[in-house]
Amino acid sequence: MLAWLSNGFHGEMAYMQTHGLKRARPAELVPGTASVITARMDYLPAAAPDGWQAIEFERLRRPEEAVVSVYARGRDYHKVLRSRLQKLSDRVAAQVGPFGHRVFTDSAPVLEAELAARSGQGWRGKHTLVLNREGGSMFFLGEIYLDMALPASEAVTDHCGTCSACIDVCPTQAIVAPYRLDARRCISYLTIEHAGAIPEDLRPLVGNRIYGCDDCQLACPWNKFARRSALPDFDERAGLTGRQLAELFGWSEQDFLRHTEGSPIRRIGHERWLRNVAVAIGNALRLREDAELRAALASRAGHPGALVREHVAWALAQKPPAQVS
Repeated sequence: MLAWLSNGFHGEMAYMQTHGLKRARPAELVPGTASVITARMDYLPAAAPDGWQAIEFERLRRPEEAVVSVYARGRDYHKVLRSRLQKLSDRVAAQVGPFGHRVFTDSAPVLEAELAARSGQGWRGKHTLVLNREGGSMFFLGEIYLDMALPASEAVTDHCGTCSACIDVCPTQAIVAPYRLDARRCISYLTIEHAGAIPEDLRPLVGNRIYGCDDCQLACPWNKFARRSALPDFDERAGLTGRQLAELFGWSEQDFLRHTEGSPIRRIGHERWLRNVAVAIGNALRLREDAELRAALASRAGHPGALVREHVAWALAQKPPAQVS
């Protein structure tokens, strides 16, 4: 972890540097912690058909269509998983009496994937996500830090073998080596965590992905075993799947807040939403001239936010290659 941080692979996620080794030492993060219970929760929508990976790859071949990462098409997982972990804690307390604990769901400097791997939830894939032989990687992780000593569960062995599908498919080559990810190049990081301008050399590689990226998971053979969620919370919401870029770019801030209520997408705010969609529109214009898309961009050319204006100007400058006569 320290080598990863020293290389700057965490990008602007300063909390990773700030908390340092505390992230890897549960008892330092929550004094008194004696054990950690890890949990995973499937999020692939119940209605996902067989061959869903091919369907998702096909979306990337329709440049005017906006693509949102599968996990973000339903309800904000933080609320769902945290609630369930708290209910589990309450059930434990009902059996053994009150105990000290704290619930985490991607909500503190916790090394979730490493804890999950050490506790037997799966192994770390070459894309750094946790993989499970019976469930692929389409699941969320959560933890309960508690002050009771529990018997440790065994870790599982790595089953990636010689496969390099996730490395080969990554649009930005963010997986710089097996088991090593440079977040600064990762489309999920750039469209969600990164607050500033998306580097110009990476913008064409973002394609029509406006929130997150699933490519490494779509290419992973183990995700043929991904399980559908039994919870309606993760069913796809109307308005976030199969929508056209021009329409989403036209959303006012009020529209954005209404359509993303209860969604993890809301956390990036309207300006970053427009930044992401502008990049996707620019990439569409690099492939084919489209008057509607160009007009949508022009309508935001004078946006009060410098971040939006910069990305709109870049997108307006994009043109398809000259036709050879």
